[in-house]
Amino acid sequence: MVMTTRPRNRRRRPATRPAHRAAAFTPDALSVGARHLEVGNEWVSSFAITGFPREVHPGWLAPLLTYPGRLDVALHVEPIDPATAAARLKKQLAKLESGRRHTAEHGRLYDPQVEAATEDAYDLSSRVARGEGKLFRVGLYLTIHAPSERALADEVAALRSLAASLLLDAKHTTYRSLQGWVSTLPMGLDLIGMRRTFDTAALSAAFPFTSPDLPAADPTSVAAPSGVLYGYNVGSQGLVHWDRFGDGMHNHNSVVLGRSGAGKSYLVKLELLRSLYRGIEIAVVDPEDEYARLAAAVGGTYVHLGAAGVRLNPFDLPIHTRADGRRTAPKDALVRRSLFLHTVIAVLVGNALQAAERAALDRGIAATYQSVGITTDARTWTRPSPTLRTLRDQLAIAGQAGDRAAAELAARLHPFVEGAFSSLFDGQTTTNPEGHLVVFSLRDLPDELKPIGTLLTLDTVWRRVSNPAIRRPRLVVVDEAWLLMKERSGAEFLFRMAKASRKHWAGLTVATQDTADVLSSDLGKAVVANAATQILLRQASQAIDEITQTFDLSAGERAFLLSADRGQGLLSAGTQRVAFHSIASPTEHRLVTSNPAELAGYADNTDSGGDTDAEPSFVDLGFVDEPPCAAEGDEFGSSSVDDHIELDAA
Repeated sequence: MVMTTRPRNRRRRPATRPAHRAAAFTPDALSVGARHLEVGNEWVSSFAITGFPREVHPGWLAPLLTYPGRLDVALHVEPIDPATAAARLKKQLAKLESGRRHTAEHGRLYDPQVEAATEDAYDLSSRVARGEGKLFRVGLYLTIHAPSERALADEVAALRSLAASLLLDAKHTTYRSLQGWVSTLPMGLDLIGMRRTFDTAALSAAFPFTSPDLPAADPTSVAAPSGVLYGYNVGSQGLVHWDRFGDGMHNHNSVVLGRSGAGKSYLVKLELLRSLYRGIEIAVVDPEDEYARLAAAVGGTYVHLGAAGVRLNPFDLPIHTRADGRRTAPKDALVRRSLFLHTVIAVLVGNALQAAERAALDRGIAATYQSVGITTDARTWTRPSPTLRTLRDQLAIAGQAGDRAAAELAARLHPFVEGAFSSLFDGQTTTNPEGHLVVFSLRDLPDELKPIGTLLTLDTVWRRVSNPAIRRPRLVVVDEAWLLMKERSGAEFLFRMAKASRKHWAGLTVATQDTADVLSSDLGKAVVANAATQILLRQASQAIDEITQTFDLSAGERAFLLSADRGQGLLSAGTQRVAFHSIASPTEHRLVTSNPAELAGYADNTDSGGDTDAEPSFVDLGFVDEPPCAAEGDEFGSSSVDDHIELDAA
């Protein structure tokens, strides 16, 4: 406790006068010019903002607050009572309408600025009348400091350029430089009085307490942000980290939409590589063979569909191997596989099956499994599975017995059994893909087989994802998803996967350049709606209207997506949106780039006897001991006896 005493016989002085408080801001010398002040040893110049952008976003004043020089920013706010606001809006609308009618009566051209101002006034008036917002008188003033007159001129030019980039019209406080400087001091005095009417939303976005960066999961934590580094923030130059497996996420799915050449695959491969560092297991459906170098560098598994002897049998039952070596399967494994085969056949024949064809196919699938000794008894499920040829033969037998629908289906399956497209189905499955990264390449498949190849690949991945004996986060990447979604059966399977992946601690990443076709269907919109993380890269002008309506973009976000550079995009996560630019280290860039010129340069460097170790190795990327998620740990739990059946007795 601190005690103070007063001398005797001395009158108590009054409290500190306001003049004494103001003396703290009074310099030793002050020289006033038309557009500048000399305050002690500094030169200062003040500006009043007279023009503002039509739309603003949260944190739009951040570039002014992060200006590298010494800049004082003052925001003076004065509320307007609702009655006065309504009267002023009514008067302003009358002026604007009078001007529009006068222009129309005299046959003059419409002024676009007047038309925009009229629309905004009507919208603002309706929101104020409904009580959705209030009006405020706002003054924004800037004061720039410099050590000399020449340096002040340079700072003034830089500041005006920055203001112009933010669509702000900064005017010198000419012959009122002293009043402008005082208005930016922390004294609450507005001696300029150049105000502009703001509504509640615009004013809240102007406060410096908001930020264009994504909010941290725990603002009180001093630890490094979790998740994956996507790049740097275009608005604040901060880093954009996002964790798709965070606690507050409704699901772990992501959708990446962008035109050709916008950097979709580049961004997806960057996220994939950085997710491997976190121990996330990843499976990729690669239609263009763009992930082969990345898989080789990190020790992943590469499945080359379309090559000789590489097959995936759609009749395989989903039997899982637990950590203790026991094999289990869902109780309804045979029923689920039969339903999946309906989807497979529908994709193969290229259109939806009629009722008679579905009935014939259902009987044929049951007869196919029975022909190899697989019945509803779970002990028979470990026997070798039938193939597509077996189903064709059973349908042909039914057709000879008078079933015309079965005979028609057998004829339509002939090209996939003995014809030109039989290589993918002619035999049992030849690979059991496992590991921390599995890439399924579809480039060498004929175009007619790419939808079914994608479907079979997703089914293979889903078997591993739904294995209850393995508990770890996983990502499933479907690049160029429009190849699968153009078939209704394939789109339905992708939609079911997007809905159910969260229950298995998995996330689905859908990347496509055919944005219009994806958003034109209800299933495509449903897949997008079930993605908690949505990334929009540069869009074509033909698709921007659909994108704007689906994602409820503002005019500024729409313009950004139309003019974004390669690698720039908009990350939308719930109610938060941030514009970012993806960045990669030189080592990462060599692995994820698909630029033909750069790839040719790497090949020439190796062929000429240069740096033969130029391709990054597994150790270079930080995986020293073993790949993440390479081992099946016993601590990840076991399957539930209520939902699965053990097959050891077989």
